[in-house]
Amino acid sequence: MLEEEMIDLLTFCLQNKPDETQFPTKKQRVYEIGKELFNDGGVDAMENMYFALEQRIHEEIKKDPKPYRAWWNDITDEWKY
Repeated sequence: MLEEEMIDLLTFCLQNKPDETQFPTKKQRVYEIGKELFNDGGVDAMENMYFALEQRIHEEIKKDPKPYRAWWNDITDEWKY
């Protein structure tokens, strides 16, 4: 499921140093998931997914994934973070 994969990816990014060699791969996959969401349901689908991710990640590890919203900025002009 995409939501679970996104949670795993963002949790990894939040818990590891930004210079990790795996970051580019993680970022690319997050972008691909965002494109898939947009193609299936537009910006609303992206917003809904990210809202759910923020809530769950904050509850589970007490960290804020909002900075990673920018990884979807090039998918559509409607998504600007």
